[in-house]
Amino acid sequence: MLRPWKNCFASSASRKSMNRTLLLGSLLAIGMLATPVVAGDRDHGQRDRRGGPVVDTKEGPVRGFTDEGVNIFLGIPYAAPPVGDLRWRPPQPVEPWSDTLDATSYANTCSQVTELGAFAGPASITEDCLYLNVFTTKLGADNRHGRKGNPVLVWIHGGGNVDGESNDYDGTKLATGGPLGSPTVVVTINYRLGLFGYLAHPALRAEGPLFANYGIMDIQAVLRWVQRNIEAFGGDPDRVTLGGQSAGASDTGANVISPLSKGLFHRAIFQSSPTSTYPPLSVGLTRGMNFAVAAGCPGTDAGTAACLRALSSARVLQLQGTPNANGPYVTGPMVDGTIITITPETAWTTGQFNHMPIMGGNVQDEGNFGISITEYFSGPPQVPITAAQYVTNVTNAYSGNAGPGGTPPPYPPGTADAVLATYPVNSFATPQLAYDAVTTDPGACRTHHVVNLWSKWVPVYQYEFNYHNAPYYFPDMPGFVALAAHTIDIQFLFPNWHGGILGVNSRSLNAEETTLSDQLVAAWTNFARTGNPNGSGNSPWPRFVNQPNTPGISSQNVPSLGTWTDAQYAARHRCAFWDTLLVY
Repeated sequence: MLRPWKNCFASSASRKSMNRTLLLGSLLAIGMLATPVVAGDRDHGQRDRRGGPVVDTKEGPVRGFTDEGVNIFLGIPYAAPPVGDLRWRPPQPVEPWSDTLDATSYANTCSQVTELGAFAGPASITEDCLYLNVFTTKLGADNRHGRKGNPVLVWIHGGGNVDGESNDYDGTKLATGGPLGSPTVVVTINYRLGLFGYLAHPALRAEGPLFANYGIMDIQAVLRWVQRNIEAFGGDPDRVTLGGQSAGASDTGANVISPLSKGLFHRAIFQSSPTSTYPPLSVGLTRGMNFAVAAGCPGTDAGTAACLRALSSARVLQLQGTPNANGPYVTGPMVDGTIITITPETAWTTGQFNHMPIMGGNVQDEGNFGISITEYFSGPPQVPITAAQYVTNVTNAYSGNAGPGGTPPPYPPGTADAVLATYPVNSFATPQLAYDAVTTDPGACRTHHVVNLWSKWVPVYQYEFNYHNAPYYFPDMPGFVALAAHTIDIQFLFPNWHGGILGVNSRSLNAEETTLSDQLVAAWTNFARTGNPNGSGNSPWPRFVNQPNTPGISSQNVPSLGTWTDAQYAARHRCAFWDTLLVY
């Protein structure tokens, strides 16, 4: 069965009717796709919701529904719609309501155009999108005899800070803790993306110190909403974990660094991967001014800001990018000096961040995600990467072109040749596997570097997802093998996760994979409860210590969990080589 999908272009008032239309379309699609598993198979929409639970939030009452013991509230506004004069401003308080809000359907997806293959989509031009969802097994505060509510997990979806949505993140298993973990209140969110979420311009800067990182400010507004309201949903505001995958991990890092987030959450999860860099404000300002000129809004005064706010969302997205790629004006989170005050490297090196237990890691084959996107857009018919393309890609990447965060890396002459000599294409079974290794290992070594820095200041639990045979939501493509690709581990925490509406899982998790899912859900929820993925103790997931030959990295695999030492992890990803090249 299918979860009802909201229409990306619909206003809040039209969500119900559009949901019915799209549900019919989805049912017709199922008739054509009888075998594959479409994420959203949990049908939260085929039930009578009129008698669902009601919770009084500080802003007004909301009515949800209950599915298999989990109380679910969808589409709760946490800030005013950032439209009109509120575009490119800090999130503002939502207008309170007195009538009970129907919180039984997902709300709008934030404006986006780039799809990352089957990861996201369709495009959305809707800016009214600051909504969150709550999954909880209990309701109401219970402070008798010192009892506290359940721990809270606020989850930030990935998507490069340009696309994605909360709709496909079914929080029910995490809410129960699964058979091995801890009941947890799960909050999933939508937040401003792309140019709407991250735009620096002198005209906007002149309006106040809080500018540029609007998406990060949205997440902080969610955290304040949690502090105000989560007790009513059975949650403990003193045990809030902020976490996310990919861009969600990067945004988690922004909040770990930001002084504006201090005290709003108490643990952090970085799922692919620990934050290592943000571009400086100067890069954002240059791109923002270039965007304004391209949009027909030159200048730096209040008139320029008004001109930018008068642009249609479609025009902004037209300049932002295409389904296949970002344009030249996209920056993402940047070091603005007030929200993100310092670079991650400075924060992790000096300890100038909000100290808390941290859990983080990567999948073994992060690079395969980007390779799958490239092949996805290569057709039809789709064609795999060739040996010649591999050489060209590596040469372009390490010959002075833009590096991480949009800044030119100071790679010395001969770097591309050194990379090709370390990763010769003929030493791998296919060019894809060669490119997977050469695009995965630099990020893995940054993780290695960051985790070692973190461990000087706070408790750290590192992992690597090593399982190679999980179902993937991209279509079968010639010669492509997913292995442990970026995003493939999400389905082990959020059941049947599949990316965008064109993503189709090849199958459901089998019994062994379900066991791994149970173990990961237990680790994530135990960490939310105690700051330790084991709940207590040092097994089966040992705390990371800065001792190269001591087991301290959890290997997430089938048929059983294992451990790596820091030295083994560094050797697997050739960090001795990359540490001579990467600028941390």
